[in-house]
Amino acid sequence: MSPAPSVHSATPTRRSRPAPVALWAVLTALVVGLTACGTSSSEDTSSDGASGAASGAFPATVATKFGDVTVKQQPKRVVALGWGDAEAVLALGVQPVGASDWLAFGGDGVGPWAKGLYKKSPRMIGTLEPEFEKIAALEPDLILDTKSSGAQERYDTLSKIAPTIGVPKGGDQYKISWEKQTEMVSTALGVADKGKQLIAATEKKFAAAVAAHPEFKGRTIALGSRTGSAFGAYVRGTGRVDFVERLGFKNSPDIDAKAGDSFSITVSRENLDLLDADLTVMAPIGVDAKTISDDPLYKAIPSVKAGHSVVFDDENLSSAFATDSVLSVVYALEKVVPLFAEPLK
Repeated sequence: MSPAPSVHSATPTRRSRPAPVALWAVLTALVVGLTACGTSSSEDTSSDGASGAASGAFPATVATKFGDVTVKQQPKRVVALGWGDAEAVLALGVQPVGASDWLAFGGDGVGPWAKGLYKKSPRMIGTLEPEFEKIAALEPDLILDTKSSGAQERYDTLSKIAPTIGVPKGGDQYKISWEKQTEMVSTALGVADKGKQLIAATEKKFAAAVAAHPEFKGRTIALGSRTGSAFGAYVRGTGRVDFVERLGFKNSPDIDAKAGDSFSITVSRENLDLLDADLTVMAPIGVDAKTISDDPLYKAIPSVKAGHSVVFDDENLSSAFATDSVLSVVYALEKVVPLFAEPLK
């Protein structure tokens, strides 16, 4: 263990994109504003959005927080609104006609790990405040919102437009794993077997990473972020924590002890030692990585001072870790896991 203070950063450094609308701080403070949904005519957005879905797998029933939802026949026009829902749909061979861009990727609203999977660009829909009129104009026969706030009002409005697969029980505030998301989406699309195969293949990749890094087992980890105004930390039940726990890490008990209903907590500058753990991992949100790594109070955290810290300075790595879709976790296993291993050597 090096006695000199050091911070391991993900490389190469890239220009930061604008702060995404799904900042952890914003999500804990904003309430989704509802508007009346319209019934304007359909746009020519996609031909057959259900390309690749199996026939004869219907009716399909998916259990959600709001009760069982039955999809009576193969959906042809799918709108994927939840965090990572579009990537799950694409991984299963289906083309959404509408989707939301939670992490401000731009373009088709998906990460580089899903580049080229769209045959035709989807109509982009808002995240925290989706434009219900725009959704209705797409004339969807299925809406996916498996990873969202879980607000009753949001679900009620969406379900008036089309059958809606909302969050699972206990999945409020984006607390759903890529595995559960893939299971729910594949069932709704009529390709449950394909979903199981995709999950199994991804779990094998996790198992390989665990075997390659026994040093992760039982180590505590603090996962945090920094916006322009505050530090924060993520709690159990969220995608980021689920990812590291699958690798053998244990989320910081001190952080989990302060958990509320949201997927993160605010960490005051006076209490940054809460981020101390065997490994501290930080993601900049709307700020440069150096805003974190050069902060004197951050550098004073014991784990950081000992060199057991990673600060993401590549937006793709940070986003892969945050997206937690069945596609992004594979990218993260390849790119992020080595960064975790380096400071623990």
